[in-house]
Amino acid sequence: MARRGVAIIFTLLGIAFLVSIAGFLALYLLIDRTPSVPGNAILTLRIGGQLPDVAPGDVVGYLRGSSAPTVRAIVDDLRKAKVDARIKGAILRPTGIDSPYWAKVEEIRDAVLDFRTSGKPIYAYLEYGTDRDYFLATAADKIFLMPSSTLDLTGVATYELFLRGALDKLSVVPDLHHIGAYKTASNTFTEKTYTAAHREMDEALNRDLYDRIVDAVASGRKKSADEVHRLIDEGPFLPDDAVARGLVDGTAYDDQVNEKLRAAAGAPGERAVEGDAYARVNTTSLGLDRGPRIAVIYISGEIASGKSGYDPLNGPVLGSDTLIDYIRQARKDSSTRAIILRIDSPGGSAAASDAIWRELMLARTERADRPVVVSMSDLAASGGYYVALPAQVIVAEPSTLTGSIGIFGGKFVTGGLYEKLGAHIESTSIGRRAEMDSPARPYNADETMKVQEELDAFYKQFLARVAESRHSSPEQIDRIAQGRVWTGHQAKEIGLVDELGGLDRAVYIAKERAKIPAESGVELVVYPPRKGLYEIFSDQLSGTDDEAAIDRWVSRNLSSDDLQALRAMRGPGAIFRRGEPLALMPFTFLR
Repeated sequence: MARRGVAIIFTLLGIAFLVSIAGFLALYLLIDRTPSVPGNAILTLRIGGQLPDVAPGDVVGYLRGSSAPTVRAIVDDLRKAKVDARIKGAILRPTGIDSPYWAKVEEIRDAVLDFRTSGKPIYAYLEYGTDRDYFLATAADKIFLMPSSTLDLTGVATYELFLRGALDKLSVVPDLHHIGAYKTASNTFTEKTYTAAHREMDEALNRDLYDRIVDAVASGRKKSADEVHRLIDEGPFLPDDAVARGLVDGTAYDDQVNEKLRAAAGAPGERAVEGDAYARVNTTSLGLDRGPRIAVIYISGEIASGKSGYDPLNGPVLGSDTLIDYIRQARKDSSTRAIILRIDSPGGSAAASDAIWRELMLARTERADRPVVVSMSDLAASGGYYVALPAQVIVAEPSTLTGSIGIFGGKFVTGGLYEKLGAHIESTSIGRRAEMDSPARPYNADETMKVQEELDAFYKQFLARVAESRHSSPEQIDRIAQGRVWTGHQAKEIGLVDELGGLDRAVYIAKERAKIPAESGVELVVYPPRKGLYEIFSDQLSGTDDEAAIDRWVSRNLSSDDLQALRAMRGPGAIFRRGEPLALMPFTFLR
């Protein structure tokens, strides 16, 4: 009788499993099919959130599309709509861009400007005009603000969090050391306020980003730079004031903007298509992206040794082993005519960055006819800049944050905190420096010398690698290094990057260097590849899909400022090994 009961239970479980698989498969077939795009359609692009470079790998994201589409998906929607005769116009709906950076917004803005060359109208509708939302909207033919909303155009401010005072109260000693006066990542923990170099760097970054905003508003709204300067000082603006000052074209609700656009586009009726559905229209069906193959390898997240993983606060962590495997796959593909590295990383482990650099140098040198080109996204700093060095050409957006050629390392001494809590750390050891990374005490003079020696060695290597890549000398590079962060615009002026633009500009350069005709299309082969249905189900059953669920919870419940603060307070120790030298950019809030 017991055996029969067990058999019935296992039979029911098997049936439930098969039904689940069948349900997922049916949902996949239903949702993943190419959408029907009606004639005379208006495309609606909802753009918000963190603007990721890499799509999520969870089941929901795979079947339904990410609630926050990738930058490339948005750009591709605009590229397709430009040539798609069924699309008569587009509505741009920024919905609260939450990224603390600007380069991805700038890349999408460039794609909007390119769409406009088709002659098709594109209007922007703002339910609330944040600075980044409005920056993007200025690329549209017309901008409409919801009648009850505000245009929040006020300039650029940087907020830095200094934790030294709090650590002192906890009896935690940040025994951290750095190379370069501007290598300020450790300042979050070692200082109570700005150092002179830190303030100088932040002010220079703010000024350059402010100028980018002024240029965008001036060109988009046909005003002089001086006029925009004065207007920004008067912000934020009530709706009627924004209209009166020519910052927007009118106030209207969503349905009214739709009507205005349909009239301008000559597309009567209610035919529309949402961006997430239109993303499933293959570019090749519209005659795009056909031709020779170019590999695009995404380097997104903090760089660490080992396999890629996930951190609840920092999101995906890029493992050097995982990335090297992708690079080798691209190297071994004889049909690959060029390799593009799409970098969105603040850096991380110095050793992991160096391992990636070596693999990319092999990819560059083994075939002279296969160029390596870098496209910098929001961040390509410190270790993120280090892995860009094998490229023949580096392309950055004007507002990309890059450089930060420097290093820091050390440890947090928590012995005093344990003592406050009534605990005590004792140790036994053999070896002169066996307790060098002890959490109970700071480095002694001998250990400090060894830490500094290690940091000096990597910094000199960093300078030499940059000098070789940029056809300069270590002495000249040292003058613009010292850990300083630059915008892409500034970096081009001092020779750290070659050209300004986004991924499409990098593709154009890669084609040119690979001797692919300019008029020819190309097929972009993306690494990491999108997961297949089998992998998605395997992840679901193994529980690794929980990472995406955590990511969705964090994004729903914490603002970008909250995340930045929590990342800073936790420090780098949660991801990296104790005492590991880090080529990591500073913790900066750009709001």
